[in-house]
Amino acid sequence: MPPEPDSPVPDARPPAGPTIGIVGPCCAGKTTLARRLQAQGFNARPIAQEHSFAPRMWQQIGHADVLVYLDVSHAVALQRRWMNWQPADLEEQHRRLAHARAHADLYVDTDPLGIEAVLARVTAFLAQTGG
Repeated sequence: MPPEPDSPVPDARPPAGPTIGIVGPCCAGKTTLARRLQAQGFNARPIAQEHSFAPRMWQQIGHADVLVYLDVSHAVALQRRWMNWQPADLEEQHRRLAHARAHADLYVDTDPLGIEAVLARVTAFLAQTGG
């Protein structure tokens, strides 16, 4: 039976290179992107900073060498996953993520993109910057 779409790939190469931290609000695709990057041999990790009041969590816990900020609108987030939240909840997550967004090496609005397009955009950026 093939692995679940979000499960780690068993034959993936061990992570190497810089640590790629991925931040963004709920439903932006942080975990999915991290798993896809890991499957390609990147040292990537999602950083669930949107739930923290520590603005520099991405630096302190994530130890990211390269920071990718994935964004999503309220309407698209609700299409991706049922959540009992209001636009103000997303605004609060954006507020908590402001420091990370200001320091992100790459910002990606995921609303119009599928995971393959997000992955392609991020890997192209990493190849261009040597990440």
